[in-house]
Amino acid sequence: MTHIPSRLTFAILAGAATAAMLSGCAATSASPSPTRTTQPVPSASVTSAPAVAVAPQGDPVEVTTGLVTPWSIAFDGATALISERNTANILEVAGDTTRVVGTIPGVVQQGESGLLGIAVDDQRRLYVYSTGGDGNRIQRFPLTGVAGALALGDGETILDGIPAASYHDGGRIAFGPDGMLYATTGDAGQRNAAQDRQSLGGKILRMTPDGGVPADNPFPDSLTYSYGHRNPQGIAWAEDGTLFAAEFGQDTWDELNIITPGGNYGWPTVEGIAGNGDFIEPVQQWNPDDASPSGIAIAGGSVFIANLRGQTLRAVPVADPSTSTDYYSGTYGRIRHVTQAADGQLWFLTSNTDGYGSGPRDGDDRLLSVPLTTQP
Repeated sequence: MTHIPSRLTFAILAGAATAAMLSGCAATSASPSPTRTTQPVPSASVTSAPAVAVAPQGDPVEVTTGLVTPWSIAFDGATALISERNTANILEVAGDTTRVVGTIPGVVQQGESGLLGIAVDDQRRLYVYSTGGDGNRIQRFPLTGVAGALALGDGETILDGIPAASYHDGGRIAFGPDGMLYATTGDAGQRNAAQDRQSLGGKILRMTPDGGVPADNPFPDSLTYSYGHRNPQGIAWAEDGTLFAAEFGQDTWDELNIITPGGNYGWPTVEGIAGNGDFIEPVQQWNPDDASPSGIAIAGGSVFIANLRGQTLRAVPVADPSTSTDYYSGTYGRIRHVTQAADGQLWFLTSNTDGYGSGPRDGDDRLLSVPLTTQP
């Protein structure tokens, strides 16, 4: 393990530890060769037993290859579904191949827009965040059939009018532990929208599965859960309910935030840690060359972050977000999304066919899988 001079600057938010415990991950001494970054920071006060941090073990294996701009992974039971941004296809992973479950109608793809995040609820309904002719929207489609023969039923729109552009579209959706649907939205180049609580742009939204406003949202009659965001693309919950979010900055700092209901995260007034008491500071920040964080996942006591420009899978301990460890830096190119599969392994998607970076390699894009082990 090599200690390198850090380009990262970190801040800690006290009390961010969780009581999550690892299940289904056997400890072993084998591990990849990560790059670990630590910077002195004030100690956080931990009021509960720390979660068990985990790490990838060994080299990833290919689950499937030949994907075209894959953006998100969701699961129908144990069956993985993948969204492809540019084709508008929903794919089903069947063994080491994929088949098209359906194509989302009316998707407008330009730059970073198109078919983005997906999520599945317990009624086997696929929720889809995509760009249409009138902006970004969230739609819902029933899933029919069995593994290997899945299909999409007729869709319905539960939310539309989310600002859209060829960049800063946000797009991650996920169900929280409270059963509500959360969505990250970008400012779509309208910087002031992030501070306008009436706008759906530059926000983390919280809604019922039907798209309604939950009675306990922080602002009356508003889907806004937090605001002051530029382009958040990753959300995940620790086992104690703490919500983490990753966000693209502009030219100075990318961010990892802990989300507080009704919180203002500062964009466009500030970017990164600014020492301004009017805004909530990130718990960690990076130079965009080292990061450009997209999807995130929490497994055990670790936040895993997929990084595009940084071309690395980054792990941040939930109990101590002043440190991070990088895995597979530069090995697989741009990484778009990461999730924990039903078997407990960590899966991640590359993003080398998206028109950025140095371009695709043989087999790109691919879905990779790696087991997890407890950290010593």
